[in-house]
Amino acid sequence: MSSSAKTISDNNLVTTTPRHFAVITLFPEIFEPVFNSSMLWKAQDKNLACFHLVNLREFGIGPRRQVDDTPYGGGDGMLLKPEPIFAAVEHTKSLLDKHTSQPPKVILLTPKGKLWRQADAQALADDTSPLIFICSHYEGYDERILTLVDQQISLGHFILTGGELPTLAVIDSVVRLIPGVLGGATSAEIESFSNGDNLEYPQYTRPADFRGQKVPDVLLSGNHAAIAAWRDAHSSTVSSHQTDN
Repeated sequence: MSSSAKTISDNNLVTTTPRHFAVITLFPEIFEPVFNSSMLWKAQDKNLACFHLVNLREFGIGPRRQVDDTPYGGGDGMLLKPEPIFAAVEHTKSLLDKHTSQPPKVILLTPKGKLWRQADAQALADDTSPLIFICSHYEGYDERILTLVDQQISLGHFILTGGELPTLAVIDSVVRLIPGVLGGATSAEIESFSNGDNLEYPQYTRPADFRGQKVPDVLLSGNHAAIAAWRDAHSSTVSSHQTDN
């Protein structure tokens, strides 16, 4: 009833214990290309992260494996039923028990959740607990599934078709902060939002002159103190760039 996003060869295994991420979804095929690309693939290849996909449909009720139903009291849309969600979470916990003794945290992506910030990503990266993500879909979910949930997360004041895309965003933001995933030892420390609401300074690469647009002279000077001062002066905060309308 579940699958791993990638099988790591024995040649690439290290002694590090990987961090486990499990996703309960009706659309596991959305996740596989992303999990097997870029930094998420690298995290698996270095045995720093392990992903498990659990298909909610396999826990559906009856011959049609029903996972949703109409809401009591009327209204448009369909709600995810509690029975399949509870069964899927219980199955996923037993799956993770085979890999780690740490109890997992269950996370739900929902508009009602706390707005996700870089500090939250860092907190989850520092916490080594396995994570189970529930991807809701359709009109929403039966409120009783919240008794399973340890943390509710929202990416912002907008609505998507389901929880798959925001779950990918949250997982990516956490995995890249696991020590050893990014290339440089301080790569994550100088990024935007690494110090509250800071935005990273402008950056340039070759050529030094592109169609008349030149790289600032100080960055070509080799004067590290002057470069650091320039970068500090040209860093900014979110509030100076973004306003609420």
